[in-house]
Amino acid sequence: MVEMITKVNGVINNFVWGLPMLVMLVGTGILMTVLTKVFQISHFGYWMKHTLGSIFTDRHITKHTDKEDKSISQFQSLCTALAATIGTGNIVGVSSALIAGGPGAIFWMWIVAFFGMMTNYSENVLGIYYRKKNARGEWAGGAMYYLRDGLGAKKGCRGIGAVLAVLFSAFCLLASFGIGNMSQINSIAGNMDAAFHIPTFVTGIVLMVIAALVILGGLKRIASVTEKLVPFMAIAYIVGALVVCVVNADQFGAVFAAIFKGAFGMKAVGGGIVGSGVKLAVTWGMKRGVFSNEAGLGSSVMVHSSSNVKEPVRQGMWGIFEVFADTIVVCTLTAFTVLSSGLVDLETGKVLSASAGSALVGEAFSTVFGKVGPAFIALAILLFAFSTVLGWSHYGSTACEYLFGTAATFVYKVIFVVFILCGAVMKLDLAWDLSDTFNGLMAMPNLVGVLVLSPVVCRITKNYVDRKIRHKKTEPMLSAFPEIQRQQEVGLDGSD
Repeated sequence: MVEMITKVNGVINNFVWGLPMLVMLVGTGILMTVLTKVFQISHFGYWMKHTLGSIFTDRHITKHTDKEDKSISQFQSLCTALAATIGTGNIVGVSSALIAGGPGAIFWMWIVAFFGMMTNYSENVLGIYYRKKNARGEWAGGAMYYLRDGLGAKKGCRGIGAVLAVLFSAFCLLASFGIGNMSQINSIAGNMDAAFHIPTFVTGIVLMVIAALVILGGLKRIASVTEKLVPFMAIAYIVGALVVCVVNADQFGAVFAAIFKGAFGMKAVGGGIVGSGVKLAVTWGMKRGVFSNEAGLGSSVMVHSSSNVKEPVRQGMWGIFEVFADTIVVCTLTAFTVLSSGLVDLETGKVLSASAGSALVGEAFSTVFGKVGPAFIALAILLFAFSTVLGWSHYGSTACEYLFGTAATFVYKVIFVVFILCGAVMKLDLAWDLSDTFNGLMAMPNLVGVLVLSPVVCRITKNYVDRKIRHKKTEPMLSAFPEIQRQQEVGLDGSD
């Protein structure tokens, strides 16, 4: 049965991640970068000040909402989104890309991230602009809503928008069990077994119980946990990786050379055919880049839409920062840690170690920290991957709510928690392959929505820049719905 699923999934995966899909994925990011006048660069200082900088200077960003308020703070929405994106992709995904695509894959991961910043920005802008309140008084937003109410509002597109919204929700629901559950838990269980000899089923049972206590408590409980867990785990991992990189700083010149030569076929990957090496570098760099930061999937917008923010662009800037932190910072540190440690032949791009996945990164850490290195990575995987499970439980719950109604979300959460045990004992390759497939299937309808609604993103961006940066007197664009627009205008100030 497993072999049959693997073969069928392989066929679907090759189709989903073919050249047209990669062109559409990166092309959307390029288009939004051009249409917003390279916002991620032209307004770099502004969005850094109003994201990372605002955490330390603006109490409104981190202040918790009242008990009666079903929304979460901007910082909580970022942490929950980062909890879902900073996962095994930042460790296992990067090392897999290096093994299969060579050092050149890292360059294409950067390309995906650079343009993915504006894809993620656009998703979040549209998510806030088209969100609505659900039966519980919570904000409900995501690709399904801007496909139905944005794309569907176009002349002759009502049916198309509705169908794509349902398809996206269905793919998201399935993806939540792959990228957001089984592949993450599988990595945790494998590492706990390898590093501490804890049986996989024991790890699965423990994590299932802990997850149930958090997930069944709803979004506010998830956000409360992730806002404490994410900063701690990210800082700890970054510090550890920086230590390894500083010790091996003399290798940075050779590392950069290997990345750029591998990216453009100036040398073969592992001594293979040059053309084949370039294809592998591009494919694996892009696939692992998307798996890591999820830009284009339309996933993180579902939690960003639950923020108490009023300005769509403000949440869009958090989307830019999310991709920047995930890929440009964390993934790059992982790559440089492995490449500078002597485990990769920088001349040929061939991996000299028999280790794979997180074990390769653990071995790289061990060159500096000794036996503590693999144990540190095992714990990092535990925190990274488990936080991803928490974040993705909300994504799947949002998709379930759209398809079956609010009452069905509790049933979904129970099933999601049970699947944690399945992921712990599942074959790793199948878990990752399923994740790749569902990633691609989610991205297709979402990217259609972003492309068709790109003029809306441009108008909202221009409106915000005119008001907030150029200080022009212009009516704000806060929501596609007049009644919500009026509500959001009340009390609108500089913090929004």
